[in-house]
Amino acid sequence: MPLLPYDPELIEIRLAKSQDEIEAAQALRYAVFYEEYGAIPSEEMKKAKRDFDTFDDIADHLIVLDTGLENSEGQIIGTYRLLRQEVAEKNGKFYTSDEYDIKPLLKSRNNLLELGRSCVLPNYRTRPVMQKMWEGIAHYVADNSIELMFGCASLHGTDINELSQQLSYLYHYHLAEPDMCPRAVKSRYTDMNIRPKDSLDLKKTFMSLPPLIKGYIRLGASIGDGAVIDEQFNTTDICIVMPTSQVTDKYINHYRRVTKKHISSDVTPKTDGDAA
Repeated sequence: MPLLPYDPELIEIRLAKSQDEIEAAQALRYAVFYEEYGAIPSEEMKKAKRDFDTFDDIADHLIVLDTGLENSEGQIIGTYRLLRQEVAEKNGKFYTSDEYDIKPLLKSRNNLLELGRSCVLPNYRTRPVMQKMWEGIAHYVADNSIELMFGCASLHGTDINELSQQLSYLYHYHLAEPDMCPRAVKSRYTDMNIRPKDSLDLKKTFMSLPPLIKGYIRLGASIGDGAVIDEQFNTTDICIVMPTSQVTDKYINHYRRVTKKHISSDVTPKTDGDAA
């Protein structure tokens, strides 16, 4: 089916301002995760036609809008959930902690931001929309002095044999450094080192990755050790680790010029002699 045209000039991005906008973002997530990709909803989710959990109540919700659409609720065509470290710690934990041991990130004493629940409607899975999303994240990073971003990203499906090339490629070429490498929790750990490094077709394998993961890699992200199978979402998850300094210059430096705000590039583990 051909994609319908839209005007990139009418795409806007900002934080959700009301509960109605958060629920519209949750309805979008439901349409993508459950109706398009076949995740299994709870009865409560199925009745509400929304994807939600307790982290939605404490996170910020970045929303992408097509202001050219007449229906104000339908204007939300993309979303990202953003959870700052200070909020996560105040409320118990990060979402990612259910799948990965993130102690190396916590011990680094960098100011953390968890990225999650990212989705965009099919017609808008294009470079201009992704650029808008990363501009919005760059703004948020600067406003909140974020030094390191992380979160789960997914490959569709749960058959490890079918995903062996992609998982092996990520393991061999993009594994995080040991002192900054989350590891899948023992009960859910799936080895990503499946195929020999020299057996991989790098270009073909990279191009077969989901667009979001390709985008992370292009921005300089690294990957945690071990994949996690999520039967509910019909996905195999990996853990993304991305210093804010790695977000490309066209997002970061542009925002510095416009706002005169500093975005930290210090993402190495800090010693007791360093500033917190």
